[in-house]
Order: sequence, then structure tokens, then C-alpha cells
Amino acid sequence: MKWDMIQKKLKPDRPGPNLKDYDKACAGFLWDNIRNELEGLPGSQGLNIAHEAVDRHGSGPKKNHTAFRFIRADSQKKDISYQFLKDETSRFANVLKMLGLKKGDRVFVLSDRIPELYISALGAMKYGAVFCPLFPAFGPDPIVQRMQKGDCRVVVTSKRLYENRIKPRHKDIPRLKHILLTDCHDDFEDGVWSFDKIMKKVSRHFVIPPTDPRDMALLHFTSGTTGTPKAAVHVHEAVLMHYMTGKYVLDFHPEDIFWCTADPGWVTGTSYGIISPLTHGLTGVVDQEDFDANRWLSVLEKEGITIWYTSPTAIRMLMRLEADLFKKYDFSRLRLIFSVGEPLNPGAVVWGQKAFGCPIHDTWWQTETGGIMIANFPGMDIRPGSMGKPIPGIEAAILHREETGHIRTIYQPDTPGELALKSGWPSMFREYLNEPERYQKCFTDQWYMTGDLAFKDKDGYFWFVGRDDDIIKTAGHMVGPFEVENTLMSHPAVAEAAIIGKPDSMIGNVVKAFVSLKEGFSPDDQLRLELIGFARKHLGSALAPREIEFMQNLPKNNAGKIVRGILRDRTDSRRC
Repeated sequence: MKWDMIQKKLKPDRPGPNLKDYDKACAGFLWDNIRNELEGLPGSQGLNIAHEAVDRHGSGPKKNHTAFRFIRADSQKKDISYQFLKDETSRFANVLKMLGLKKGDRVFVLSDRIPELYISALGAMKYGAVFCPLFPAFGPDPIVQRMQKGDCRVVVTSKRLYENRIKPRHKDIPRLKHILLTDCHDDFEDGVWSFDKIMKKVSRHFVIPPTDPRDMALLHFTSGTTGTPKAAVHVHEAVLMHYMTGKYVLDFHPEDIFWCTADPGWVTGTSYGIISPLTHGLTGVVDQEDFDANRWLSVLEKEGITIWYTSPTAIRMLMRLEADLFKKYDFSRLRLIFSVGEPLNPGAVVWGQKAFGCPIHDTWWQTETGGIMIANFPGMDIRPGSMGKPIPGIEAAILHREETGHIRTIYQPDTPGELALKSGWPSMFREYLNEPERYQKCFTDQWYMTGDLAFKDKDGYFWFVGRDDDIIKTAGHMVGPFEVENTLMSHPAVAEAAIIGKPDSMIGNVVKAFVSLKEGFSPDDQLRLELIGFARKHLGSALAPREIEFMQNLPKNNAGKIVRGILRDRTDSRRC
């Protein structure tokens, strides 16, 4: 399907893709060439994400160019330039110095999408600290658990989130010494400071210290099927991937207006909502409100968005709207749409062309990969439903695990196996924090085993089949059953709980709980609502189950482990 030809016919003034010949680019690709396109710290002092994203633009020709445009709930806008971003991130770095933080200390941010979030993220990396984003819809239990695991020293948040999420459990985070409140003009209490007030105490000048490309820069949490959430460590060298995929996959050009709808609490919102567009000196749009169809269409039109990166859930919600609604908006500047988070169904790709004049390019990657690994590039044909092809510099294969533990490569086209990536790319996660054995299990013979099942067709396109574990993808979020089950079982009525994903055409999966009760409790609607409310209070709406089904005995295998597959089959059979 010649989508690039269709676009050129409809909108001939659009620039050609940066990656024009995929095979040639892959054959001659060297990461050193990408490194040479970046500046590096002055005096050969290493590589720092904040320098490449902010300082080199803030001190150069782009200093007055808009780095971010924030759209508030009332649709009022606030633009901040690269020079302003340079100054404010330097102030934040000086704040961390004043608070006594050391290189590698973790700075958590629990916040809505406001300027202070982005300033804190980049200022922390500039200082040599580690940025750890948290999703603001999480409840107190997931937040405290992540702060404990990440050894949190400083958190930037709002008064509301502090009082509702952190303060009741502050004693459980012993290393947390400083809380900076973004919406208080005066210090709140001892150790709880006004972000605005403390920023005014320090200089806007800061010299980034020598930074080894292998120094820790980012800590992203990702749920697992068993155990606690994993803390994936990424380093400053990851900026090579953020920059390169911005150039070759997202096809950034100097005057693009880019909108990544992901919250920075998730890896996409950090890698592609903050770092990647800034390394190219673009303007990034940040809408501070959650999804609203008419609002989103208005943003695309009024802000003149040229490249849009969003989720399949949002796309499916938009697909439910009347076709005539899209005719009311002018999307003439929009030239590329990308999707991430879960597989994009073929119909959505075609629908994008009808609704926006652009097909939707699916991309595939994980928290652990740090950046896009497989994509439908603007310069090549889209095969609707396919993940696309590996980016230059990435070797992907379909592998099969033998019963002996040996792995073999599957060369036969259209044959499913486990998707694996040859280790060593710049944004590859370097460890699960303090869990070396868990980390080593991800690798076999220098291959990173993704846990995703896929196949490759005869032309080299990869196609997603499914997960080989029990992770639930719901509305673009990753939910690990263990975390939710633990919370439910802390309720006095619950004996056991098992979590599955129930297929849903709108959000991918609904989190569903199967619960067995302790003696003396009745499985009625009142208790069902109580448990849902209990889970939402402790986990937040993003993780809490939306449905609860009572079962006297949950299915188990011979080892006594709950078999979620039986529960999934039971749910699917009821839908038939």
C-alpha cells in the first residue's frame, strides 16, 4: 500500500522522509555516526541528555524558539523557550545541589503535566541525579512501593497529591528528605518546601559536570506478572536512540510541531514527550487535560500539529465518532500519525487516512528497550496490522526455546516464536535496580528475550501475536496482576484473588478480578462495590479492577499456583 505516494498526491508540499532507503540505511548504519550528530559536553566531558535536549539549543540559534507549549484546562496557553528552559533547569540543578544530593540520587516527580514536571526531569539529569516519573493516577500503595524501591530522596509534587498519596505513608519512605510543592508560594512545613520559593533562591547558571554515557539517567517502573514492579535503569547514552528514532522513525524536521499524548509517568511520555523532540529543537505541545475527543481534534487543528504520537485506545475512541465531525476541522498541516502501546488493528490504519488524510504508523517497543525498536517508517509501505521493520542498528529475530533451554532462530516465514533483540543498543536498560538475577533472566546468549510472541513474513515485516506472560494492557497502561491481587487480599473479606485482562474493544482489556471470600462474608453486589472502591483508593483508577466475579475456589495447578489461563478461557467462553 503506497501510503507515501497517496500523501504526496494529497499534500505535495510535504517534505520527503529523512530515511529514504531503508535497506541502504541499515547496511551502512553506525552508532558512532549518530553520536557525531550530537554535540557532547564541552571539552569532551562526556554525554548528558539535558545538554543535548536543552542547553545546546538554549545557548544557540534556537534559544528563542518555543520548546514547549502548555495548554491548560481553560485552553489558555503558556509557551516556554529553549533559553527559558535552560535557565530553569539550571536553577533546579542548583536546588538539588543546595539540598545536598549526590550524583546518582533519585528525584521522583508525581505531578500533572505542568511546566515544573518537565523542568524537574531535565534539571535532575543535568545535575547528574536520576529522574523517576510517577503516574499521578496511582494510589498511595503503588506510589510508596516505587519510592521505596527507587530509594527516593526528593519528590516534586502538588499539595493535593502530597496530602493524599505521600503524607499518610511518609514514615514508610525513610530516605525521602525533601518534598517540593509546585502549587505553594510558601514553605508548607519542615522538609516540605515551596518549589517556586526555593527556585528563586538559586542561580540560573549551572555547568553540567562530566557525565559518562553509562551514568544512570532514568528509572522507569514496569509491572511484572509476579513480584513487585521492576525498576528499569536507563543511562545518558540512551539519548542516541531518542535522537535517531526522532529522525528516522518520527521523521522530525526543524519546523515540526509535535504532540505526544502520553503522560511522562509512562516511558513514552519521557522518551518521546520530552527528550526526543527537544534533541531536534522542535516545539512540543502538552495538553494538561485528559482525553476529550472534541478537545483533541481542536488541538490538532489550532496548534497546527504536524506529527502526532498517540495510543490505540485514543484512536479507537475517536473511531466511534461520526465521520462528519472530522470534516469540521482543518488537518492540512498534519503529515504523520504514529501509535504505540499495543498492536494497532489494520482497520485503524485505513481509518486514519479517511479521517485525517494520514495513515497511522504503528511502532513497537518496551520500557526495557528505552526507545522504538520496530516501526512502520514514513519512507516505506505500511502493512496494516504489522509492527513494521527493525530500526537501523537493531537486530531482531524470532527464536524458539527448546525444552533443553537451548534457543534456535526461526527462519521460516510466518512461523510464530519469541521476539528477541540482539543486546547492546544505546537505550537498552542496564539493570533492574537491585535485582541482578531478575535482569539476567531477560537475556539468553546475548539476546534480549522480549516476552512477546511474533512472526516475520517473507519481506521482513514483523507481526505481533501476543504475550507469553500475564501482563494486562488496558488503555495503554501495563498492569501486573500480583500488585492488584495483593491489594485485594489486604481487604478483610478476601481470601484469594486472581487478576486477568478481559478483552474490550475500546481500551484493549478491562482489569477483571476473580475473588474467593473468607467465611462469614456474602458474595453480593454491596461487597463487590466495596472491593472496587477499596482497590481504587489504594491503587488508583489506572490499576484497580473494573469488574469483580466471586468464585468459591480459584483454579490451581499441582504446585498450588492459580492458573489464570483457565480464568481467561472462562471469560472468553462467556463472550462467545
